This record gives sequence, C-alpha cells and structure tokens, in this order.
Amino acid sequence: MLADSGGALPAGYRLRRDELPSSADIVVIGAGLIGVTIAARLAAAGRDVCLLDRVGPAAGASSACEGNVLLSDKLPGPELDLALRSLALWRAASERVASAIELEHKGGLVLARDAGELESLRLVAVRQRGAGVEVHDVGPEELRELEPELAEGLAGGAFYPGDCQVQPMYAVAARVNDFLEAAGRLVTHAEVTGCERRRSSGAVSVVTSRGTVAVGSFVVNAAGPWSAEVAKRLDTSLPVTPRRGHVLVTEPVVDLIRHKVYEASYLGTIHATTADVSTSAVVESTKAGTVLLGSSREFVGFDRVIDRHVVAAIAAGAIRLFPRLSRVRLLRAYLGFRPATPDRLPIIGFDAADGTVLHATGHEGAGIGLAEATGELVEALVGGTVPVVDPTPFSPARFTVAPGSSARG
Repeated sequence: MLADSGGALPAGYRLRRDELPSSADIVVIGAGLIGVTIAARLAAAGRDVCLLDRVGPAAGASSACEGNVLLSDKLPGPELDLALRSLALWRAASERVASAIELEHKGGLVLARDAGELESLRLVAVRQRGAGVEVHDVGPEELRELEPELAEGLAGGAFYPGDCQVQPMYAVAARVNDFLEAAGRLVTHAEVTGCERRRSSGAVSVVTSRGTVAVGSFVVNAAGPWSAEVAKRLDTSLPVTPRRGHVLVTEPVVDLIRHKVYEASYLGTIHATTADVSTSAVVESTKAGTVLLGSSREFVGFDRVIDRHVVAAIAAGAIRLFPRLSRVRLLRAYLGFRPATPDRLPIIGFDAADGTVLHATGHEGAGIGLAEATGELVEALVGGTVPVVDPTPFSPARFTVAPGSSARG
C-alpha cells in the first residue's frame, strides 16, 4: 500500500542517522528518489558523499505519488529519450530488487472517448513508435478484453506494454540501503539555510540547521518542489514551481483493474499552463489491492488543504471509466507537490552561474520513472564522462537571458 504520511519509510526499516561531517567531496540536498539515486550512484563510484534532507528520506513528493515508470505520457523528444533509458535501467534493477520495490510490469492503457481523441492518440502513437516505443492501437472491442470492467461506449485506445509501477517508498528505501552500504553519510533533519564561499578558491560550504559542511567538489540540488528555494540559499536561482496534485485511495478490490488506465486528456493536463485546476481520470491498482485514483494539477503554492471539489471530480472521472468503483469505499485522499518548470522538462546539469552547483530537479510528475536515468546522467556530468543521454536539453542554462534577448520558457 502506498504511504501518504510523508517521510515514513516502510515498516521495519531501520535508518542509520549520521552526524553532520565537517566536510564531504559532494553534498546532495534532498532525499527523495532523485536525490538518493544520485547519492547512491556517486557513493558506489567511490566519491565521498553526504546526503542531506530537512526531514528524512521520502519526506516530500516521493511519498505522495503513484510510483509510475511511464513511456505512454511522454512525447517524442528529450524527455522520452530520458524515459527510455530510465526504463532500461529500471528493468536492469528489477533483476536485483524487483520484489523489494514491488516493480510491476503492468502496461498502460490510454483511452479515447470519441473519434477526435482517438485520431489524436493514433498520431501520437505513430510518433512514439518512431522514437522506439512499443505501442499497440486498440479498438473498442479490444478495450474490454484488456479491461473487462471498463465502461462501454469508448472509441478505442493505445496500449503500452512497457509502462510499469513501483512502490516509491520501497524504491527510496532500497536506494538508501545502497547508499549506506557504499559508505555514504545520510544526515536527516538538516535544513539548508545558506552557503559560505571563499573568494580565493571559489570553494563553498553548505550551512544547515545542524551545522556547516565544507564541500570539496560539488553540491547537487535535488530538492524537488523546494529546489528554487534551495537554489536561492545557494546564491543562485532556478525556475521551479510547486504544482499540487491529489491522489485518492480506495479499499482493497479484487480483480477490478489490470493495468494503468487513463484518459487521453491526461496528456493535455501535463502541459497546461493555466493557473486553474485541471483534472483527468487516472486509475490503477496496487499489489496491496487498493486502487489509486488521480489526477489533478494546479498551481497553488504549497497549500496543503485538500480540496473536496477536486476529490469529487477525480472520483467522478474514475467512476465514469469503471462504473463498479461507485460501490467501492474511498479510504483516504492525500496530496503532494510536483516540481514544475516553465517548459515542462527536467533541469539536470551545472548551474549557469556557478560551476560548483549541479541541479537535478523539475521532473514534475515523472520523477519516479526518470530517477534512474537522472542518476546516471548526474554521475556522468560529475565524473566528466560521456553521458548515454544528451544532457543539453536539460541544462539550466536554457533559462538564462542573454543581453538584448527575451526570457525563454
């Protein structure tokens, strides 16, 4: 069952809490899945790494999401390239920790309500196939073969066998274990409050609520939706904004939903720029038997009050797809904040103004799925090796403003 309490790792997990060291070669800020994956890879490569978090592992977005590892919601381009690489790495990891992280190769089914949506979905699928994604067109008759409980009257859809789901809290715990086994140092309840720079050398120390740690090489900002504030405290800037999302959890249900199922309109909500709330029906089950219902996206800062109107809209959308859900009890609703960027692409790379700071953030709702490839990319950038995926489209420099030009994104 997915946790929604924030910062609570799986029952029975014993977390070693280190004291803040006086120095470290690399400091990683943020112990969500992005941060712990980066820290684990760097520590395994022999780097002296200190991982900081103001609360603890999985205290933010990683504990308030659905654990998706998706190709279906990525349009051809840099993000899809990163997602394809990440999926390959997740599959490789599954040979070692599949049961521990509850990795399910369930596949994703995207639904079109009418002929217009179906035509648009088919065009997207053609482009995705050209980029290397396995996707199958599904007619209205085949929909109910894939999902017998689906409502009638849908125009068709597209099926993506590669779509997966993990239990994100377990994935974080597995990566924390990897990090600690590689002699990494995890310091919890250490909020970054600022930095100190030595003008003669350009070296930096990170100031936290638990003291100061001198940095030998790099600081990695992996603070998710709080990355903009962390960047500010590191004397730089980053255009990352929290985007709130609600998730509903039902009581356990037997044999209701087989795949991740969502409406084609979900793709539009990802790229919506309006400040108004946007919702689209997303439905999937977990290994615990509960059903997760989404989704919503809205820019309301860090407002933590659950909106009953959004909850009602999500529930209605799910029932529209699976009428049987109208007879299933809702156990709870929770919300999380996704790190959004102006162009909806992640930010991965060295700060445009400070070469000692590297950012790994802005994945919005795709952070779980893109974590593995992000960790690999950061490791390559830090080590000065050639990355598997071109880092250029993700560079923070794309948001800098050249003299006489207008801002991008």
